[in-house]
Amino acid sequence: MIFQLPLLFLRFFYTPSHLVSHQDLSMRQLITPLIVLFLAVSTLQAEDPINTYNGITAPLWNGEAPGAKGNTPADIPELTLHVPPADIKTDSAVIVLPGGGYGHTAITYEGHDVAHWFNQRGVTAYVLRYRHAPGYQHPIPLMDAQHAIRIARSRAQELGYSPKKIGILGFSAGGHLASTTATHFDEGDTASNDPIKSQSSRPDFAVLCYPVVTMQDDFTHKGSRNNLLGADPDPKLVDDLSNELRVTPQTPPTFLVHTNEDAAVAAENPVQFYLALRKAGVPAELHIYEEGRHGLGFGERPNTPEAYQQWPIALENWLKVHEIIKK
Repeated sequence: MIFQLPLLFLRFFYTPSHLVSHQDLSMRQLITPLIVLFLAVSTLQAEDPINTYNGITAPLWNGEAPGAKGNTPADIPELTLHVPPADIKTDSAVIVLPGGGYGHTAITYEGHDVAHWFNQRGVTAYVLRYRHAPGYQHPIPLMDAQHAIRIARSRAQELGYSPKKIGILGFSAGGHLASTTATHFDEGDTASNDPIKSQSSRPDFAVLCYPVVTMQDDFTHKGSRNNLLGADPDPKLVDDLSNELRVTPQTPPTFLVHTNEDAAVAAENPVQFYLALRKAGVPAELHIYEEGRHGLGFGERPNTPEAYQQWPIALENWLKVHEIIKK
C-alpha cells in the first residue's frame, strides 16, 4: 500500500519548504499527522496474520473454564478444528499443542501450519491454545489438553474418524504437555451422561518434537519448569511431571524428533523417554539430527539444516506403519 501512493502526492511532501506556497504549506501541516497514522496502520496490516487455514475456532470449555481467573483471551482456551478434504480423508485425528515455554503458544508454525500438513494427508486436526503462565500453572494446561482429547473423541462419529485413532502432538513445552497427556490419563467418568466427560483422555499415539520431557534439574528446561511449577516446586510434583518416570505399557506408541545441536532443550529429554518406552515394550521411534537449533517446527523455518528438513518424511512413514494415514 505504501508504494502505491501517487507520485504527485509524494512530490507534495518532499518539495523543499521555500518552494511551497503558504497555502500548500498549511495543507502539508494539516495532512502530515494523517499520513503518519496511515503509515502506522499500513505497517500493522503488513504483518502476517495468524493463518488458521479456515479452521473453525471455538472456546475449549462450554461456559467458564475450570480455574479461570477472568474473562480475557488468556483466560479462555480455544480449540481450532481443521477438516481435511473429503476425497483423502482418513479415520484418524490429532491434537496439536504448540510450544512456548508454558509462557505463550507459537500458534502458527507449531500449530495451524502443522494442522494443515496433517489435513493434506487426510487427518482431521485440532490446534489447542491452552492456558499458561503468567496466569496459570499446573494442572491447568493438562486439564485443557485432556479436555481437548475428550472433545475430539466425543465428535468422532460426527466428523468421521475413529475414537480409537486420536493422537497428540507437541513441540518443546507443548511436547512436555503432550508427553504428560500420554502418561497421565483416565478412562473418563463412565457414570456421567455428559458426552464429553464420559470419554477417555488417553491419546492413541503421540508425536513429541524437540520436547521438554523431564522436570529434573539435570536436563529440564528451567524456564518451562518455572512457568509450569513455580520457582521452588514440590519434589514430588517434579517427579510426577518428569514423564520419563511415568511411562507404562499403556503409554501410547510414540514418535520423537530432536537435534543434538539444540541448546535450549537437551536431547536427553527425548532419549530418556524413548528408553523408558523401550523398557515398557511400547512401540517407539526416535530421530536425533546432528544439526539444527531449537524451534524449527516442521523444517520450513529460516536457516533449517537440509537434513532436518527431512524429518516430516520420517514421521509420515511412521504414521503409515501405525495406519494413521494411508500407505
